[in-house]
Amino acid sequence: MKITRNTPEQLILADNPWFIGISLILFILVFAGAGLGAASTGGENLWFGLFFALAGGGMGFAAFCLFVRRVQVILDRPGGSVVIRRQSVFGYSQVEHRLADLSHAEVESTTSRREGRTRTLYRPVLVLDSGMSAGRHPVVEAYTNGSGPQRLAEAINAWLPASETDGQQESR
Repeated sequence: MKITRNTPEQLILADNPWFIGISLILFILVFAGAGLGAASTGGENLWFGLFFALAGGGMGFAAFCLFVRRVQVILDRPGGSVVIRRQSVFGYSQVEHRLADLSHAEVESTTSRREGRTRTLYRPVLVLDSGMSAGRHPVVEAYTNGSGPQRLAEAINAWLPASETDGQQESR
């Protein structure tokens, strides 16, 4: 996820998973092409080729449906809103909160233990103190081991006081 706009009026964070989406499309095409190529030779290869194309292409399509999700978070001072938009193969959703209800952003962590190794993963969350949707709201569903969640939480927390200060100056 990256910061696409950072002005006193708006902070926009976006996650467009281009790399994984294109990689999965190429995966589907390779398996479907190889399978159909083998099936076109006929004989014993017909059923193997069709199975190869459907199984390989199907797994790629299932992975595409599960992992390719576009997320956009818009913090809008003039509109007084926080909008979280999510889009995937299955549809589009948009959740809107009042900016005044947003207290701060935090980094949430989870720890997993596999084969004797401990691994900690992180994701950014928005903390709403008040309003009908008070609580912790993940910006993205997936956890990651990079520095991105911390960077995003810091950007949101740096933007929030700036927007409060600007609003107080305008009301004078």
